[in-house]
Amino acid sequence: MRRSGSQCPPAAASSLQLGRDVKRIRVYDLRFNEKEPKEKTVKTSSDFNNFCQALHKEFEIRSYEVFVLTTTDRTLLDSDKFKELPDGSTLYLLKQETQALPRAIEEQISFTPHYNTITQCGMYEYYASEGQTSLPYALAELIDNSLSATAKTSGVRTIEIRMMFDETFGKPAVIVLDNGCGMTSVQLKNWAVYRLSKFTRDNGTFASQGEGYVRPDPVPRSLNSDISYFGVGGKQAIFYIGDSARMISKPKGSPDVHELILSKEEFEKKERSKEDIYRGFIKNRKPCDSAHVTKKEETFLHSLIAEEKGKESFTAVVITGVLPEHIATLKNGFDAWTRQLAHVYHYYIHGVNGNVSSSSSSTTSDESPKIDIQITLSERPLKQRVINLRDIEDDMQSLYIKAAADTFEFKASTGLDTGTVEGIIRYHPFLYDKETYPEDPYSAQASPDDDDLDNESVLVNQTKGKRPIFECFWNGRLIPYTTVSELRWCARPSKGATLPVECYNRFSGVLFTDDRFQVTTNKLTFIDLEQKLANNDTIFTTVVSGQCPQEEISSAVPSIPAQVSDSIREEEKQAKRTGLPLLCSPDQKSSKRSKIEKDFLQWLQNCHAQLDKQVKFLGYKGKITRTDVPTKKMQQPWATFSSIEWDGKTYKTGQLVKSQKTQRILYGTVVRFLLFGNYDVDVFATGGLVELSLEPRALHDATKIIPISKIDKTATDESIKKVIDNDLAKLPEELQVEWPEGNPWLTKAAYAAGTPLGPVSVKILNKNGESLSKMPSTGQGQGLKLSVKLSIVRHDPKGDQEVDTFIAPYTSKWAFWFKKIETLSKLGKYTLKLNAMISESNVTVFGGKPLPSYSLDFTIKEGNAESFELGTFGPTIPVGVPFDIPVHIKDSYCHPTNPPPNLKFTLSCSDLELNYDTVHISGTMFTIKGVRARGKVQNYPESTTYDLKVTLPGLKNDTKIAKIGLLPGNAHSLLVRPEQNPVKIENGNSVAFHFEIHDEAGNITARPKQIVRCQVHGIPAEFIDCSSTGTGHLTTQPINVDITEGEPEMLKLHFDMPNQKNIALVMRELKVLPSTRVSVMELCSQVDDKLVLRNNEIIEWPAGGQLENLFYKLYDEAGREVLLTAEIASMIKVNWTGDVNLEDLVKGKLPDIKVPTQVKDRRFYQVSYQDQSVSVSFTIVPHPDEPARLQVTLHQNTVRLGETLPGNIFLELVDQYDNSTKALKPTCVEQMAVDAEGLDKSAVTFKWQESSGSVVVTGVRFQGGSPGAREMCFSYCDYVERVIVKVSPGVPAKLELVSGPAQPFQVLNDDCISEPFLIQLLDQWGNPSSDQRVVVDLKSSPSTLKVKADVTSQPVNADGKASFTVKGVSGPKGYYQLVFKGSFNKKPIPGPSVNLIVIPDPNKPVGLSVEYDTSAKCLAGGTFPVFSVTVVSDEGSPITTFNPAHVSMRLWSGESSGKTCPQTATEFKCSKPMENEKNDCFRFRDKEIPEHVGKHTIQFFLRIDKENFLCSDQIFINVVANQPVKLGPDSQPPTPVVSYSKDITSRTLVEDMTLRIMDLYGNPAGQDLDGKVVVSIKCPNGQRNKTLPQLEGEANNFQINLEGGKAHITRLAVVENSPGENGSSYVLVFKPEVPMLPTPLAPFELSFRFYNDADCQQKMSELTKKKDEFTRTIMSHTETFSMQKELLQMLTALHQDLSMKEAYFRNELDRRNLKIPQPASSTSIDRILKEKKTEADQILKTSRRVCTLRDNFRGQQDVLGMVGHLAFVEDDAAAWVISWHIRGDMDCVITKTTAAARKIFEDTHGRQQVIPLDSVYVPPGQRPLPHIRNGRRLFDPPGNPVFARDLLIYPQDPMSCDIAFKNLLGDTIVIDDLTSAQNYRNAVVQTKAPCPTILTRQGHRVSGKGKFGGAQNRAPERSREPTFGAPLPQQYYALNEHIDLLTKYQSALKKKVDAEKDRETHIKHMNSPEMLKNQKEMEEAKKHLQEIDQQLASASGRARKRGPGNAGEPSGISTKRTRPC
Repeated sequence: MRRSGSQCPPAAASSLQLGRDVKRIRVYDLRFNEKEPKEKTVKTSSDFNNFCQALHKEFEIRSYEVFVLTTTDRTLLDSDKFKELPDGSTLYLLKQETQALPRAIEEQISFTPHYNTITQCGMYEYYASEGQTSLPYALAELIDNSLSATAKTSGVRTIEIRMMFDETFGKPAVIVLDNGCGMTSVQLKNWAVYRLSKFTRDNGTFASQGEGYVRPDPVPRSLNSDISYFGVGGKQAIFYIGDSARMISKPKGSPDVHELILSKEEFEKKERSKEDIYRGFIKNRKPCDSAHVTKKEETFLHSLIAEEKGKESFTAVVITGVLPEHIATLKNGFDAWTRQLAHVYHYYIHGVNGNVSSSSSSTTSDESPKIDIQITLSERPLKQRVINLRDIEDDMQSLYIKAAADTFEFKASTGLDTGTVEGIIRYHPFLYDKETYPEDPYSAQASPDDDDLDNESVLVNQTKGKRPIFECFWNGRLIPYTTVSELRWCARPSKGATLPVECYNRFSGVLFTDDRFQVTTNKLTFIDLEQKLANNDTIFTTVVSGQCPQEEISSAVPSIPAQVSDSIREEEKQAKRTGLPLLCSPDQKSSKRSKIEKDFLQWLQNCHAQLDKQVKFLGYKGKITRTDVPTKKMQQPWATFSSIEWDGKTYKTGQLVKSQKTQRILYGTVVRFLLFGNYDVDVFATGGLVELSLEPRALHDATKIIPISKIDKTATDESIKKVIDNDLAKLPEELQVEWPEGNPWLTKAAYAAGTPLGPVSVKILNKNGESLSKMPSTGQGQGLKLSVKLSIVRHDPKGDQEVDTFIAPYTSKWAFWFKKIETLSKLGKYTLKLNAMISESNVTVFGGKPLPSYSLDFTIKEGNAESFELGTFGPTIPVGVPFDIPVHIKDSYCHPTNPPPNLKFTLSCSDLELNYDTVHISGTMFTIKGVRARGKVQNYPESTTYDLKVTLPGLKNDTKIAKIGLLPGNAHSLLVRPEQNPVKIENGNSVAFHFEIHDEAGNITARPKQIVRCQVHGIPAEFIDCSSTGTGHLTTQPINVDITEGEPEMLKLHFDMPNQKNIALVMRELKVLPSTRVSVMELCSQVDDKLVLRNNEIIEWPAGGQLENLFYKLYDEAGREVLLTAEIASMIKVNWTGDVNLEDLVKGKLPDIKVPTQVKDRRFYQVSYQDQSVSVSFTIVPHPDEPARLQVTLHQNTVRLGETLPGNIFLELVDQYDNSTKALKPTCVEQMAVDAEGLDKSAVTFKWQESSGSVVVTGVRFQGGSPGAREMCFSYCDYVERVIVKVSPGVPAKLELVSGPAQPFQVLNDDCISEPFLIQLLDQWGNPSSDQRVVVDLKSSPSTLKVKADVTSQPVNADGKASFTVKGVSGPKGYYQLVFKGSFNKKPIPGPSVNLIVIPDPNKPVGLSVEYDTSAKCLAGGTFPVFSVTVVSDEGSPITTFNPAHVSMRLWSGESSGKTCPQTATEFKCSKPMENEKNDCFRFRDKEIPEHVGKHTIQFFLRIDKENFLCSDQIFINVVANQPVKLGPDSQPPTPVVSYSKDITSRTLVEDMTLRIMDLYGNPAGQDLDGKVVVSIKCPNGQRNKTLPQLEGEANNFQINLEGGKAHITRLAVVENSPGENGSSYVLVFKPEVPMLPTPLAPFELSFRFYNDADCQQKMSELTKKKDEFTRTIMSHTETFSMQKELLQMLTALHQDLSMKEAYFRNELDRRNLKIPQPASSTSIDRILKEKKTEADQILKTSRRVCTLRDNFRGQQDVLGMVGHLAFVEDDAAAWVISWHIRGDMDCVITKTTAAARKIFEDTHGRQQVIPLDSVYVPPGQRPLPHIRNGRRLFDPPGNPVFARDLLIYPQDPMSCDIAFKNLLGDTIVIDDLTSAQNYRNAVVQTKAPCPTILTRQGHRVSGKGKFGGAQNRAPERSREPTFGAPLPQQYYALNEHIDLLTKYQSALKKKVDAEKDRETHIKHMNSPEMLKNQKEMEEAKKHLQEIDQQLASASGRARKRGPGNAGEPSGISTKRTRPC
């Protein structure tokens, strides 16, 4: 864009000296194209003339020379731009603006990092790559910058990355080159500043050039190229790749190229030399100039710079110092990282639909991508690798797109301002035996092993598995490290899922977001996407074919509400403008979620049903767990089935099958089919397993599980059975057994334990008697080896037990040999078993058939007695408790056997006494019964162990020893300690006893229920449980007895065991002695002769007095006084104070008692010892003290002026605590008096009141004076009392205008009066009155002035004020009055009047003026002429400030009599202005004319605000037909059905049909055309092998005349006996021929059916008619239902949109702490609104300072207003002194232009002073206060100095006002007081600087010359001069914001409720009986139509069976024909 500028003027003498505002400007003199131009730094002020003078001097420029000054980006300088020029800038001194640079020019820049470096340093920083290669993403940052730079490039956007690794051209480098917009030197400097994002950078040298960041318009997939974002990525990427970067850029329209070098080496060098690191130079040069490149390692730059020729703009990033590891990665991983980049920018490269083929792509040529990203890798000469990212076909997005069979599109909305997410889910189906979900070709893949069948998975290749569904794109580019696993609505439901889990693993997806979702600065990770998507407020909606499933509402539906239609049209237009799909959302968020869940589930079900080619599993049997699967999670659940249907075949359990593609071919029987998953019904699946029992089973004896895909579908049962039978004859048959030593065992025989068995020899024979050693072979290698297993089984009632097992392998000498067995010692029945078995597996059954076996049964019995064993008895024996000892007799194998005869025994045990009762013998066992033991237990509670010896003489083993433990026995006696008697204790103490319970041997014993009871006379018994230890310890409760005369008391104690009656009672005596504890307390006072206080005594004492010198004493049980100690004193408590002195308590002294001050306040007091166990209490009753003052009591303290104070005043004498003393006497009234200001004493009376002892005062009244507090003074003797009475104003008497606009004032027509009128009610004395019964009315005079106000009649408020805010006045231009009058009790109250002038409003639109070419013809389907719409103001001038979006054109059919357009009107928006087109009107161009001819109406509308519209006059147009293009009938005839019968009606094709010449849209268009129509018959679809029927006259065609553009056909029929194929379809062609037209017209074609039989033709004709009838019925109902459905969707979308708006405003209110009760209602909002408006009105009505000057000129064009009204000042003192200081200028009018000033001057005949701002110059910028220089204070200023202009608040046009007051006030300072002003001035002067004028808040002035004092430097009283007004408080503006939000929320809520009602009404209508009836009728019509189609198809098929020989018969030959119908 060209920047305007001016040439520098010749040198001139500057009137300004070089001040403190100094700039240092670096200037290059390039006028003479010298190779070494002069360069100087010029110091100057901000004055441009001064700078030019300095240039003339520095560069010796002659006065007549003309030169040009530009910045480095070639912006011409003028005085305004020079003021904005920063210090340190670089300028060119040129002859002309476009002059080329002679060499590279250095421009010094500073690129200090932005403060965001600190504030955003916590962001997720660069390249945290999660273990991935980050280099591609560093390159992506540079591509991001190039994409943003080329965003506005027309044509192909080119981005090239060059890897220059050919060292012959210099050191390795990476170059990123684009054809973007380039960068100016300022933009290049901004690029270098770290963290200077696009939102904060200013890319212009001057403020006027700063455009700021503008968010791009929404586009599909957010492909807006707006991805150069944070000011971080490019620099981080450069220094990640290498250590130096050279930025080369040429901006569009500039002749210069700018270069900037950033180098790590240079940074380090500056740091070492302590230079400014962030300061460098930009080289500015002409294109193709590489003279400054001198280093050998940068040779490649020469060729790069040479490429600049002819380029309009470009940017090149040259990175050197590339790290070696990066070079290796870029070379070796070229394919991988280029593929990653193709993935990142997939949609920028391939367009919104991605990498799809041209045949399937819906992208038009206009939408095709125009971005080329090319990668070039140069390693050595002539070796380059070049690839365009668009040519990469294996990036993951390409693979996903190509592998997808169907897609599901949706949108997600996270709120009004938080952006939209577009989403796509792609389905990758299962095809027969494999998944089509793509795998990453660069990821490690495990190759499947076809031979490993046992561990083969269910699927041949996997689905996505645990990979996330969604990849996430931000502004169109991939954010690689953020993926979204799934969304709630597309996840497989935990319950009720009907689709297999594999279906949910077959889709991939993409999410597209805009920049409203935050990403990290390296663009690797989203920050908030997943949280927002998971938020419950996020709304998901389905998108169908790029649009939500809704279209425009047809005009045939009259029930659509207006607001619905408007909202829908607005949304559709927005969607068309942006290219984004139209959002269609249900009525509530939950229903939205439910809706998309249903849509998604339906889509997934369709994909599964139509796209997946699967296996159907039938006959569910159950679930199993497979332990053969190594992966534990895959072991269960496995569902089993009995059959499957696969590829058209059925396989069942028990069916023979053969395998294929296995390591060896398997034959087997199907056992079951297996499918992994929790299934229990028939189900489709992508694959599964089959379990086979290998055949023949006798040979294989194994099952095998293989995938179903391995079944050979070509094998037959016969071939399988033949293979099985051939293997069955090779199996073992029997065993042959031999006893080599001749000692065979006989069956059923018995043998003694230990008898040897064997040896045994065995042979295995087949059916032929041949000996076998191994199984026949089943494949490669030898067969399984055989062996023989010998097992001996013992039969037991609990089950058979295998006692011995031996396996014999085969030997050639002995066959199978078993050695002798000598281990048969257990008794019982046995069986010897011999079994052939497989050696490897040791199984005896093979293939379901047992191998040969042999068995022998025998018995083993017991031997003679040789030993014994002691039976079990208790290991611990209680003392004295009998027990039994069992003894078992055994043989040599320990088998029980009978004892020998005459058996004897002995018992012995050391240290114990043993005896027994008797012996009992039974079978093989005898028992010693009744054994007892006695002895001491040593280690109780542990038992003592002893050896018990039992001896049986005569046996081989005759002695056994058993260990026994001895425990105490049962309880026998009770021992109590202490044993002395009696036991002595002190009263109140406890006594302790110890108990032991002994057995009969004296051992302490612990048994259950050993409870000891202790009984003391007169005290409840106590118990202790000794069951666990046999001992116990008991401490009794404290013994408290009454001690008489200090003598001890004797008590009896009894100890027994209630549960042990055999234990004797134990008795003791207890002697209780008197205690020394405190038992009595005594209180006394040493005042009044040691007053002793009795317990509960009542004492009277003077109120407020003090009871002092209280003492206490304590006594014990013996009556002895207890010596007070600190411990005892600490337990003394009093209830009247917490502050107790312990030292006083030790002395017996208690704290003093303060008696209450009120006589009614009785107090209870108590002194206690040890928690009130001993206490004394008493009560004090106060009585009044002596009189202290006179008390005055008023029942009411307010009274109106002139009225008597209501109620009585009471006088009485009270003491110092206001207690009534009753001291007054009846005669006291004579000595009482009262006095007050304005008091009418003549009416005052004093009266004695006997009952209360007080005096009553009446008749108090005030006359005159001002309202307020009045002091009344009452006196009696020496007593004086004063009270305050509030005096309010008197009766209302008049009205006064307190505040309002100065009179007379001007008001724009229909404009408001900004300042409200505040009326005050006064009484007769002029005091403000607050009587709210007074009503104030506002009226206009004359009545032609219409006044709009909130209220025109209202009562005064609590302050007696009434505020009237005039919101609008309308009337003819002229003078008027506003009159205020009041009324009170129907009596008028006079009031003020206000004068005003009404003038027309130049900014008020009053009409729309439309201009267009009225002579232009409106051809149907064409375009309208350009309509120019001008908005006309109130004064007749055009208004151009309206938003073009608010101007619309509406078009409808027909002519409307009213001013409003129908709801069905089509709306058009205005067009964008063309280049060089004036903006004084709105233009509508290229708008489409309706397609149907007739009258139409056009009307233009301007939306002024949300409720008000301005419309133009209606324009009536006549749409005429367009160019003729075709021939067509007036109405479409039905499909003819004819036959060759004689009946003419059966042969008629068309009858009474009119054909017309029509335009493209079906309008008659040839009324002036003549010609002919040629009628012929042809075959459909270009067929030529059919015989054609003939028309009447046996002609193949005939002609009809075409006159006036139409031709009428009365009848057209086929000839009798016409040829033609029976049941065939033909086409009747009507071809027009019009010589007058240059191009032929399209013919009209009509299909018909031909039959050779009249009956058949008649039936077919009837069927065809019925078909047409049913088709029309179905179309009619379908259209109705479709419109109803669309209307529901639109109503739902409207409700959702309004719900979102309502929620938005509610959230905004919540954010401002305005809580709306839920559910919200309009009533509740009205209440809150009323409160807020009332509060705002209160603020407006509150009195505040106003400027009293009349501003009669404000509002006129280019007039700001009077000085006194242009600003507010908050501080009263500052407002007063500043207003006085410029008092001569306060009524001066400020205008923007001299013309406006001249107009006022002329209108007022020169009486009004004016200042035009275009004639005023003030220095730019803000100068600091004099005590601040170079940003620091020179001294601490006294008195809070501030510039006077900084205290001003500008309500309107602050920039202009700032200029005006800078001109008026200059640098005037305001300070607190005169002393501070003098000190401040002295301090400033000492710094050798001038001091401006100083004003003090006390009203003094110290001039800039130092003068102060005198009347001229002292401000007068504040009320004398006009003063600046005070601003409204901030609370008022906050309230207005709240009121606005509440109003919007109320409106949104009402619209939401209305929309919800409309939707519910429509749903009821859709479910009404009438609609259900129509639905049923449509379904029946569809059924009938299907039947008719079947009949027609059947009839046609039968008809065509007639031989072709009959088709060509001549019509005159009679031939017998068949009758197919």
